[in-house]
Amino acid sequence: METTILLEKEAVGNLLPQKFPFVMVDRLFSYSETSLVAGLKIENDNIFLEENTFLEAGLIEHMAQSVALHTGYQFFLKNEIAPTGYIGSIKDIEIKKLPQINDTIQSTITILQEFGGITLVDIVTFLNNEEIASGQMKTVLAK
Repeated sequence: METTILLEKEAVGNLLPQKFPFVMVDRLFSYSETSLVAGLKIENDNIFLEENTFLEAGLIEHMAQSVALHTGYQFFLKNEIAPTGYIGSIKDIEIKKLPQINDTIQSTITILQEFGGITLVDIVTFLNNEEIASGQMKTVLAK
């Protein structure tokens, strides 16, 4: 897994429309025009924790915010303000394992198609090099 951090919590938070306590990405490991690796350390104040387990909804939100971070960082590199985006659809989500408090997860997003503000991405989430979730999302930028 990625170990070099490009951006940490505060800088990542500035690129996302979500704000505490709803931020589910706190580090950026790598970025290209067609991919991104983002991470989250699951801390005890996370709103998606239940009995020290990170819930499915939190995992899906982490995946979605990883996509949002790609857009936010893309606009940041161009010195432009990122538009708000929305999840258009979620497809084929498979959750194999739920992380626990103090675990750090990483999601790799790969852009499959992008046209007219609509982006289709493949997302795979890992915990300690083990794939724990995967799926596809379609996002739409607000006009």
